[in-house]
Amino acid sequence: MIEAFYTDEFVLPLPQGHRFPMEKYRILRDKVHASDCFIELSVPNAATPGQLALAHCPYYIERIETGNVSRHEQRDIGFPWSERMVERSRRSVGATVSAVRSALQHGASVNLAGGTHHAKRNKGGGFCVFNDLAVAARVYQTDAIAWLNTNQTRINTRSRGNNVLVIDLDVHQGDGTAEILGGDDSVFTFSMHGEKNYPFQKEKSDLDIELPDGTGDDEYLTQLERALNQVSQRFTPNMVLYVAGLDVHQSDRLGKLALSDEGIRLRDQVVLEWVQHRNLPVAAVMAGGYFPDLEHLTDLQLGVIKRLADYGRHYQEPLKTTLNR
Repeated sequence: MIEAFYTDEFVLPLPQGHRFPMEKYRILRDKVHASDCFIELSVPNAATPGQLALAHCPYYIERIETGNVSRHEQRDIGFPWSERMVERSRRSVGATVSAVRSALQHGASVNLAGGTHHAKRNKGGGFCVFNDLAVAARVYQTDAIAWLNTNQTRINTRSRGNNVLVIDLDVHQGDGTAEILGGDDSVFTFSMHGEKNYPFQKEKSDLDIELPDGTGDDEYLTQLERALNQVSQRFTPNMVLYVAGLDVHQSDRLGKLALSDEGIRLRDQVVLEWVQHRNLPVAAVMAGGYFPDLEHLTDLQLGVIKRLADYGRHYQEPLKTTLNR
């Protein structure tokens, strides 16, 4: 069994006609709940100020929490400030932190929201207030240090090193993640995204693959396999954060790429086979998806989650064998 963490009970109030499809989160949770993929649904704790401060400027955190943000800043974020906006943002980060910790036990886990990769150290943007990926990566690393300090004399069959790989396959570059985690040899940020899509001012990830508008299945998968081969040559991770955005799909209103339903399935297969070959835990976030048809979008997201659940079952088999010796 793997765990899925949800935050749709913490409703973010939006003006009438707002383009962000908030309803998709509830629809997806209902489908996960009704599915047969052996997933436990859990409400996460909110990220603490201390956890947020691992990735964000304390002054920025304070201003968000107190509402001391300008109209310009709210416009950049894309959401009007409210106490419920703050609570939901903290819960969304907490869901990815929880997913990372759960993945260490079960091989895989998922945040049904998350992927707030545009939030930078001291500013938000693109519907992102706090960066769940950067915070979760830092929490994982501090957890790993604490674990190693208390288990130095034990034999561990799964190394608790602190190297984190971010595989960001949302159609938009993970600019905030790159800015916060850049220059750190213990983290590798890989982003494959639309060349001409938001953000128009890109940051430098450890590996960026920029795709032209209209890129379809074959070229996308070729580029992904090549990129993962490059990652293999440059970095050895202990944990993978997978940003499984669905805005690369041909039906997305904002994406500009052209993956089919089958292309999405094959994308996940390429990533999970790469991860499985290295027997790594993977925590996924659903990230972007702006389909007019939310039933289609959430069906595809459910497929991603089922593939993660399947990976989790296979991941645990060698661990059980080792423990039963």
